[in-house]
Amino acid sequence: MHKYTQDAMTYVKNYGRPDLFVTFTCNPTWEEIQEELLDGQNPSDRHDLLARVFRQKLIKLMNIITKSHVFRPARCWMYSIEWQKRGLPHAHILIWLKDKIKSDEIDSVISAELPDRQQDPRLFQIIVKNMIHGPCGSINPGSSCMKDGKCTKRYPRQLLHDTQTGEDGYPLYRRRSSEDGGFKAKIKVKIGNLIQAIEIDNEWVVPYCPLLSRIFQAHTNVEYCNSIESIKYICKYVNKGSDQAMFGFGKDGTSIDEVEQYQLGRYISSNEAVRRILDFSIHKRHPRVVHLTAHLENGQRVYFTEDNLHERIIELPKTTLTVFFYYTRKMNLPEHCCIVMFQNIILRMHQKSFQTSCSKNGCTWLSQHQSNKRAGSCLHCASK
Repeated sequence: MHKYTQDAMTYVKNYGRPDLFVTFTCNPTWEEIQEELLDGQNPSDRHDLLARVFRQKLIKLMNIITKSHVFRPARCWMYSIEWQKRGLPHAHILIWLKDKIKSDEIDSVISAELPDRQQDPRLFQIIVKNMIHGPCGSINPGSSCMKDGKCTKRYPRQLLHDTQTGEDGYPLYRRRSSEDGGFKAKIKVKIGNLIQAIEIDNEWVVPYCPLLSRIFQAHTNVEYCNSIESIKYICKYVNKGSDQAMFGFGKDGTSIDEVEQYQLGRYISSNEAVRRILDFSIHKRHPRVVHLTAHLENGQRVYFTEDNLHERIIELPKTTLTVFFYYTRKMNLPEHCCIVMFQNIILRMHQKSFQTSCSKNGCTWLSQHQSNKRAGSCLHCASK
């Protein structure tokens, strides 16, 4: 997962901060799922069906964002899929746009308000069903998001007439009160053992894109990223990986050797297991990030077969590192540039002059018109 985080930071270095942070969650009530269930089956009984439908929906979502330019042309993107404890998958998506969204354009892309029920009843029902947080707080203190008497997601949010730039990386979206032109809705909430009907307003709406919510009818949270301070947190959050737990075995009264008895385990739900069995991608990004191989002299990995064993013994395969050194000597770059500006040189070569092409026979550098667009990255290597 550290590698994927480094890839995200490579995008940040080349293209600046991401513009949008999207969370797309599987909806077990999708028609494609309900129509394929047998009599008496629930969606939780068909993890294979959930995995296949969610994959198709995610592909469609990315095509709408990157090819249909629903926001505007995308420069690069990456996503990572995770699973909730109950097994439903959700994708965290980071999007870099060619033209940055300005603060006065946020309301045209993202909404944090209930739509007008009279003008758009279908969107109203979708938002009320999928994009309402809780409610929690004093209304429902037993909600799972409550900790020490406060909501960990910071709901209910402040009602505002206009969108304001926040200090923590997210803006304060426009959430008008009923007196200011906002709308209200009645929903049913389970509080304790009772189901109660309560009235909510824009304080509880999760930010969304109206077009995406209308198309996918699922929880599709869209956030605007406007602070450099939040970039590293977001890049790490998107690639944080699966849940982990510590467990061990032993008898009462015996001495505990944590090194020997404890193992690091990973929680994998049934739905995640099915997706891995079907060999569906869990992480994806564009453009490709090419890492500069780091190894000692003559320390690169060698892959050989019975047919090319003699050839591999005579000549070691080329790597991006050895070919990089070859071209730096060919271009007569000063030695201190190769040491001090190692990463900057490789990125400049990727962007202006050369690209790498790797195969079973090794790596070579190609001129830019011979290769697709890529991003270069040099991972940190400790000196000792």
